[in-house]
Amino acid sequence: MNLELRHLKVVVAIAETGSVTKAASQLGLAQPALTAQLQRIERTLGGPLFERDRRGARPTALGELVLSRARVLLPAMKGLQDEAARLAGSSGSDTMSRYRIGALGGPILGGMVYRLSTIQPDAQITTHASYYVEELATMLQGGKLDYAQVGVCGDAMPSADYGLVWQTVAVDAVCVLMPDDHPAAKAVDVDLAELAHEQWAGGTGDGCFADCFAAACARAGFTPRRVLESDVRGCVDMVESGLALGLCQPTFRPPAGLTSRPMRGAPLRWRQVLGWHPESPAARSATKLIEMAEEAYQEVVSRNPLYVEWTKEYPHLGGGVPDNMAPLSAS
Repeated sequence: MNLELRHLKVVVAIAETGSVTKAASQLGLAQPALTAQLQRIERTLGGPLFERDRRGARPTALGELVLSRARVLLPAMKGLQDEAARLAGSSGSDTMSRYRIGALGGPILGGMVYRLSTIQPDAQITTHASYYVEELATMLQGGKLDYAQVGVCGDAMPSADYGLVWQTVAVDAVCVLMPDDHPAAKAVDVDLAELAHEQWAGGTGDGCFADCFAAACARAGFTPRRVLESDVRGCVDMVESGLALGLCQPTFRPPAGLTSRPMRGAPLRWRQVLGWHPESPAARSATKLIEMAEEAYQEVVSRNPLYVEWTKEYPHLGGGVPDNMAPLSAS
C-alpha cells in the first residue's frame, strides 16, 4: 500500500481526538473500518503509531514523526488546492487573483500596489526590484512576472525583441537636483549650458540615458564630466555634500535642504512605461493596470506644483499616451 494524504488525515484525527472511536465519528467512518485502515497504515510505515489503552490513543515515537510531517503537508496541500481553485476560477474573467510586478523604482509602483490592494484585498501581490529593463523583460517573457513598470529615455521604448507590449504612462522632463541655496535654484527652470562646470550624479541602469545626457550637453555647447552612478541614497548624499548635482525625475521628493528644477526646453526626457506579455493572463487586466499607473503618476506629480505649472508650456509632457505614441509590440 502506498501512503496517501487521506491516510495522514486519519493519523492526525486520531491524535487530535485521542481516540480511534472519536476519530471514526469525526471522519464519518465505522470504528472497525478505521481500525483496519490504521493497521494497514502502520504496516506500511513499519511499526505502531499509537499506544492504545483505556485512557485513549497516544502517539508513539514513530507516530510523532508521522504527525510532524502530516501537519506540514496537509496545510500545504490545502493551500495549493485553494490557490489552484482561485486561479482556475479567474481564468475565464478579466480579474486576476495574483499580481507579480517588477519595477526599476520610482513613484508609480507604490500607487499601483495600493490601488490593487484596495479593490482586491484578497489578491496576492508581489514585487521585484531591479536596476535593469532587460532583466525585467526577460522575467516577463519567461512568465516569472505579470507586469513590469520601467523608465526609459524619453525618445525610446524598451526593446521589442522580447515579444512584449509596452505602453507609455507618462513622459517627463529630467530635472536637476541641487541644494536650496544653489544659484540655479532661484529660477523656475535651469539652463543646462550654465551648468557646464558641474559634476553630475545619477542612478545606475541599462539603456541609452548616459548617451542622451551627453548629447544634450553637447547641444548646450559642452562635454559633461562623467556621471557618478549610485543608488538613490548615494546620489542624494553626493548632492547634499556639494560634490555633484543630481539627475532626477520631477516626481522625486527631495529631502530637506534640496530642491529640483526642470531643464529649460526639456532637452532630456524620461518615459514611464508598463509592459506585459500579450499572450499571458495579465493581458486581460492590462487596461486596469494602465489606469492605476496613470492615477498613481498624477497623484505623485501633483506634489510638485511648480513642475505641473511649468509643463503647461510643454504639452508633450505629462501623463497619458500621446497620439503618435501608441503601444509598441514585437509584431
